[in-house]
Amino acid sequence: MGDIDHHLRGQVSEVQRLVIQLDQTINQVGLDVIRVGHEAEQTRSELAALRTDFYNYVRQAELAANVQRSETKIGVLQDQIQHEFGHYKTVRLTAVGMLQAFDIGLVSEDTVRTVGEQLMMQTPRYWLAPALVGLAAWAGDDRDLCGRAILEAFRRSPSKASLFMSLILRRQRRPDASVRWLRHYLAAQDPAKLGRDFAVILESIAHGAFGSAGVELMHETLDRWTERLLNDENVQVAQVNRWRAEIDAFASAPAAADFPHLRNLSPQWPELEAALSRAQVHEPLIRKYEAMMAEEIPPTDRLEDAIDDILDRLVREYDNEELPLRRELAFHRAVVEHGGDLAVSQATVASQRAYDSTLDYLTIQSESALNPTAIGVSRTTQRLAVAACHEWFQRAHAAFTRDYRMALPPIVDVVFGTSHTIGAKTFQLPQWVGRLNEPMGRLEHDLAEHWDRHGQPFVDSFAFPLSRKLLWPIVTVIGVLVLIGVCTQSAGLAVLAALIAGGIWAAVLFGQYQTAQKQQAQARAYVEQSKQESLRQLRAAGAELTDWGSRYQQADAREAGVRTMIGDLANSGKAASPYERRTVLSK
Repeated sequence: MGDIDHHLRGQVSEVQRLVIQLDQTINQVGLDVIRVGHEAEQTRSELAALRTDFYNYVRQAELAANVQRSETKIGVLQDQIQHEFGHYKTVRLTAVGMLQAFDIGLVSEDTVRTVGEQLMMQTPRYWLAPALVGLAAWAGDDRDLCGRAILEAFRRSPSKASLFMSLILRRQRRPDASVRWLRHYLAAQDPAKLGRDFAVILESIAHGAFGSAGVELMHETLDRWTERLLNDENVQVAQVNRWRAEIDAFASAPAAADFPHLRNLSPQWPELEAALSRAQVHEPLIRKYEAMMAEEIPPTDRLEDAIDDILDRLVREYDNEELPLRRELAFHRAVVEHGGDLAVSQATVASQRAYDSTLDYLTIQSESALNPTAIGVSRTTQRLAVAACHEWFQRAHAAFTRDYRMALPPIVDVVFGTSHTIGAKTFQLPQWVGRLNEPMGRLEHDLAEHWDRHGQPFVDSFAFPLSRKLLWPIVTVIGVLVLIGVCTQSAGLAVLAALIAGGIWAAVLFGQYQTAQKQQAQARAYVEQSKQESLRQLRAAGAELTDWGSRYQQADAREAGVRTMIGDLANSGKAASPYERRTVLSK
């Protein structure tokens, strides 16, 4: 009996050891599964980061190569322009200098004639060269040579030659002849296909360079062109779109760091962000255009100086033959400026209408207002152009305001629903959606109930399953009792063996029970902590929405100020230009 009892004790101890080992193995497997999952997630994150870094490296290498190629191309293009059109620049530099030489009388007529003839031979196709020969002949009182030279300049470029002669004659205080050339110039123009030199006309209007008769002629012509072009709705829409692009350019994303909970929890955050970004456009618009209209631009003391500036802009205008190279040069400079981004550079050059060979009159007005440096006009002309374009500005601003106001979401939601891992178990909180326009107390109550409703079953899943766990020990104890009783025919020994087996199982089960209780307490605490964190985030999102609303209303309220400012722009365009009806003074 002693041997049997010892054997039974050994068997029961082995069973106990195996049970404990199995329980430990199961727990270890669970931990290993979690660890493997974390390592797999970490591996995926590292691979994603590696892929991102690789793409960034490839992109940076591509951008650097683009910049390097463009820097090389810039040098090539500059050399090509200098080689093919460098003599044009010489003619441009000589033109106004020749006029000023006539004024001060420091250069002889023979020198002027010689320089003009040399430039004529060096630039056989350029319109300005024979024009300079004509000026030299005029200074030498050679009527026949002057007439032939001016006709040749007119043949090469009717528009520029006519405008050049009109300005020259006005500068020489011959207003009647100046207006005749101006009328000839205007009659030959197509308002839908004006040369880039037409910007000089706007400059001349701004400075009253043609006297009262010339100003009246230009206003009549420009009013007629405007009426004709505005009959085409597509033309108007194109100008409104240009001003809309000007307004859109002021939009910048608000500080997303100021609204972290709205950004993370609300599906409507993109709409809220866009609305605030656009509402904040009004203030910088007001600052820019009020500063422009308030800027003091003192007029030049002499009309001759103003006309010299205008002539300088006319003769410095690139010839159409140069435009392809100039456009390509501008593109490669944009590539360097934008760090190798070809798409942005292409869009930048495409938006610069100064590289178009022809423009319609309304586009020239808009370009003078929005991009004066590209088209080569002064700040004075820009201000008058802005005033002339006030209707398109107003329409673009009204559409801009309407669009962002209509895009405001009527309801702002917050969404909660995340996965939580505790031990070897994962808790998936079902999605909960709340509307922030409802009372915060009600939202907090509903979210707390949502956590309690779905969190309690998860906590209960950690409870010790006593009925299921007792089944195997009971079967084991009964088996030992029957087996010992049959083999030994001793009820006492059988009961003793059964009690020993039952005690061992009881110790094992009690350990498992304590572990389960501890895990359940941890799960309960974790769920409660997560619920409180969700409630905190809900309150934070509500507070951020209130802050967003205050910012939006404050920014949107400046819309009326923009409308008032545009109305002031329209009135500012009625002021007389600084040289209007001024008489050229004798020295």
